[in-house]
Amino acid sequence: MLAQERGVVGAEIKAQYQRPRATPFPESNPYSREKELLGRKLFFDTRLSRSNRACASCHQPSLRWSDGLRQADGAEKQPFPRRTPTLLNAAWLSALMWDGRAATLEQQALMPIEAKHEMDMPLAELLQRLNALPDYQAPFAAAFGKVGYIEKQHIAKALATFERTLVSPKNRLDAWIDGDDRALTPQAQRGFALFNGKARCSACHAGWRLTDDSFHDIGLSSRDPGRAGVVPVSVALMQYAFKTPTLRELAVNGPYMHDGSMNNLEAVIEHYETGGQERPSRSPEIKPFSLTDDERADLIAFLVSLGQQSDSDGKPSDKERQHDG
Repeated sequence: MLAQERGVVGAEIKAQYQRPRATPFPESNPYSREKELLGRKLFFDTRLSRSNRACASCHQPSLRWSDGLRQADGAEKQPFPRRTPTLLNAAWLSALMWDGRAATLEQQALMPIEAKHEMDMPLAELLQRLNALPDYQAPFAAAFGKVGYIEKQHIAKALATFERTLVSPKNRLDAWIDGDDRALTPQAQRGFALFNGKARCSACHAGWRLTDDSFHDIGLSSRDPGRAGVVPVSVALMQYAFKTPTLRELAVNGPYMHDGSMNNLEAVIEHYETGGQERPSRSPEIKPFSLTDDERADLIAFLVSLGQQSDSDGKPSDKERQHDG
């Protein structure tokens, strides 16, 4: 029997899951407590929309900074074709949204505000509103100094700063990686070995955030072009490709996948075992495999542990925050 099948994983593999000690902030928008507080105020303020919605309407703290819905609903309660992604650990992302059309948090932060089907607030109108609101004068001055007029870049930088502070707490995997042998049950440890071995989950869900930050067509039955709607269609593998989501704080019950089409982990594993729809754009990482009932139970035990916090939350303090040029 192979060592990984017995739940034994080498130090080299475990080291790949070591979480960082600091949260990266770009030199163009360094961290400050004042910007974080302003960003939090903006994030929860329904006055940033025409429909009494806030950023937090879809990204709720109690729901993994998502909304728990199979598909998000818009300003007029119309369903979206895609599930609301979590904002957790967005500080490390190199592309945002399911199709990666935003390159930075600063760019992404303004998109939902203006989108007619989301918050439906033109930026010109929002700027007029914020500049007229007395409760925003002091917070903007504290964050950016004396400004003659609040501009869109101030809003984007404040929101992005707050969103970068949304870091997953330390979970059982972190504690186990750090040397607590009892943090993961023997069953979950066997599941971790399968995750990195036979089931090949780590081919896409790698590193401490459990994502490769790339885009893959995983063979779902969907007409949504995904990444192909952003990059040239000639990039064949980007057809039906979506960003690999993080598995941190994974909910025991779904929804899962970009379209919320799966409700439980058993369905997710079954999909990967069969490989989904075979087509030219399907990722080369998607290769059918077969697990026994016991192995599926082990893998699920590991996945469930990703949503279980350890005794230490693992969040970086202000001193541990860094600028990342």
